[in-house]
Amino acid sequence: MSENAAPVVGIIMGSESDMPAMEPCMAQLDEFGIPYEVKVASAHRKPLEVHEWASGAEQRGIRVIVAAAGKAAHLGGVVAAYTPCPVIAVPMKTSDLGGLDSLLSMVQMPSGVPVACVAINGAKNAAILACQMLGTGSDDYRAKVTEFKESMAHA
Repeated sequence: MSENAAPVVGIIMGSESDMPAMEPCMAQLDEFGIPYEVKVASAHRKPLEVHEWASGAEQRGIRVIVAAAGKAAHLGGVVAAYTPCPVIAVPMKTSDLGGLDSLLSMVQMPSGVPVACVAINGAKNAAILACQMLGTGSDDYRAKVTEFKESMAHA
């Protein structure tokens, strides 16, 4: 993470156990040079903490939020209810249903509270999508995505 720049992406996950699955997101953001902050708070176990973090995200300079959770996986939707920032949900693979429970919880959002959703354990894609979203208002971030896609084509 860039030490000198204020975070523009907020990453929140429901549990410390989600951290290894989210490392590809952080690594990709680092590669793009996108500053981010990380928060661990469960929508069910620490709802007040999630509310405070999400409600203040825009004022802290956050422009896109990545929310990772498993099982009931309500974190992305709860965060989306408290912020005007776009939210990208990352469904975590679970031992019981392989992450399908997480995925379905995230994509079945009620009207008026949209959440973008990537694949189960799709942390890297969440970072790329965050950069694309930031790129709608930044030539620098758009150029990073263009360069990334070109590098994939030549790999």
